[in-house]
Amino acid sequence: MAEPSPFLVIVDPQVIFAADGSDWQSPFWADAEPNILRLADAFGERVVVTRWLPTADRSTSWGDYFEAWPFADVPADDPLYDLLPGFEDLSPHPTVDEPTFGKWHDQLRGIVGDAPEVVVAGVSTDCCVISTVLPAADAGARITVVADACAASTAENGAAAMHVMGLYPPQVQITSTATVLASRATTT
Repeated sequence: MAEPSPFLVIVDPQVIFAADGSDWQSPFWADAEPNILRLADAFGERVVVTRWLPTADRSTSWGDYFEAWPFADVPADDPLYDLLPGFEDLSPHPTVDEPTFGKWHDQLRGIVGDAPEVVVAGVSTDCCVISTVLPAADAGARITVVADACAASTAENGAAAMHVMGLYPPQVQITSTATVLASRATTT
């Protein structure tokens, strides 16, 4: 029996991480976005999109976090948290909304399964991407991180996050958009 096709998980393609003037704008989003969209096209219905929402309990350390980042402490329906144009309809699955950096929780596992093969792209490499990848790998998922389809806060932080994720083979593999697309072309 053939192994199920992997899912593409696109982490947090939201206005807050891409908009000019946002305190959290990734300077690498413009480079990553076309690669993410090419991947989404290749994965078809096996795409899942996530969003980070500011709905965490303020009595926890999240209260300190929002004190440090007051611009982000707005209602979850604020346009800052909207998906970027072109990402709203990429997936037939509901958007996975979480108040945590990592998205490896019940919602995502309910779509992709408990021990799936997952290809990961998105923003920010050094926050929400790494916080999704490591718990998923620890839970038994096979993860492929597409380096040129991830956008970091800085070049140094992105390199550090890729280095850390690269320390987890064989559960985590780091690759490129071209390699993933070539692999999909030979298996479909």
